[in-house]
Amino acid sequence: MVLRTILTVVFIIICLALTFIVLLQEGKSAGLGAVAGAAESYWGKNKGRSMEGNLVKITKVLAILFLVMAVVLNLNVF
Repeated sequence: MVLRTILTVVFIIICLALTFIVLLQEGKSAGLGAVAGAAESYWGKNKGRSMEGNLVKITKVLAILFLVMAVVLNLNVF
């Protein structure tokens, strides 16, 4: 019972963090800049090292944790 409560609280924290991180991200539509080749500028090539790249990585980790926690909480082992 205590373990289930702790896991539920962790799950809620993951849900809130995932929502917050997704809302911080910019839209993926590059507009007309992508047509003119601006997408291959310095920021386009080094996106993995930028803040936006870090947000994408954090989103992937939180999404995986969300799915794992959802499965674990739905198991009626506790």
